[in-house]
Amino acid sequence: MNSKIPATVVTGFLGAGKTTLIRHMLENAGGKRIALIINEFGDLGVDGGILKGCGIEGCAEDDVMELSNGCICCTVADDFIPTMQKLLDRPNAPDHIVIETSGLALPQPLVRAFNWPEISTRVTVDGVVTVVDGKAVSEGRFAHDVAAVDAQRAQDDNLDHETPLSELFADQVACADMIVVNKADLLGEDDAAALVSKLKSDSRDGVQVVTSVMGALPVDVLLGQGIGAEGDMDARHEVHHHHDDDHHDDHDDDHHHHDHDHDAFESFVVSRDEITDPAAFAEQLAKVIRDHDILRLKGFAAVTGKPMRLTLQAVGPRVDSYFDRPFGADPRETRLVVIGQSGLNRDAIEQALSA
Repeated sequence: MNSKIPATVVTGFLGAGKTTLIRHMLENAGGKRIALIINEFGDLGVDGGILKGCGIEGCAEDDVMELSNGCICCTVADDFIPTMQKLLDRPNAPDHIVIETSGLALPQPLVRAFNWPEISTRVTVDGVVTVVDGKAVSEGRFAHDVAAVDAQRAQDDNLDHETPLSELFADQVACADMIVVNKADLLGEDDAAALVSKLKSDSRDGVQVVTSVMGALPVDVLLGQGIGAEGDMDARHEVHHHHDDDHHDDHDDDHHHHDHDHDAFESFVVSRDEITDPAAFAEQLAKVIRDHDILRLKGFAAVTGKPMRLTLQAVGPRVDSYFDRPFGADPRETRLVVIGQSGLNRDAIEQALSA
């Protein structure tokens, strides 16, 4: 099976925290070879030498860089498609590609570009992650510094400057598979909960809305959504159609480099006896996931009368399952790892999964 390389698109206005989120992801890549496509190397604002010179034969210093953690970083050199081809043609292709859009580019045209024949057989959009400034949005401003966003817009000849920010924001929400409400520490718990539920109702069914502080999200929540967004453009309408070009500076304003651990997320393992009906069990899982707002669920199940292990993976309420290999010497049991934001009702989830 020729599996495509997954690519995650990260979008959001200037100052929402995209760069912080990406930097945190790279620092916690855990051996995953991530390739990052950005507009300007300066955007990364990486201190402490995560970046080092390229050292690849025939590679322009300002085009592709090797990162010290085994990841690669490159700029959209002249055009998105050639940049992607260059990455995909590398002898040691990346495990995952992350693309940071400029603060103004709409995600839709970028996602559509994945249908171009030059790359469509080799790469797929794993998911679109929209980062929002929780405090600004809850106050109805959409961006922390509206003047800075407007100044950025004024430099771009390809944008329709009359489009209100609220509509650009609606486009970013319409295209999202996951919405990250960043700077959640600046919101009270009630305001944060209200904003999360509003964004849930404004977005498509099954879109996950999570809160974060300083962009600290576990890599396995951010990546591995498996959506295939480029095949699903009808559901992601733009409010406005305008040209968009992707060459801008995007400096997220963050001057704090505290380490944030993942207190905001938790995971635990649920074990249970064999199951009898895989299809019914998958439906049961989907219901538990919806009821308890579980982000990821993965593991395997023993099915009565089957020597093979049933592998289960769920991203939100979408559950995939397949038989992967015989149990062999492993104990025949059902083990599921549950990942969600902290405050999961563990007892209720264990009971519901064991039912």
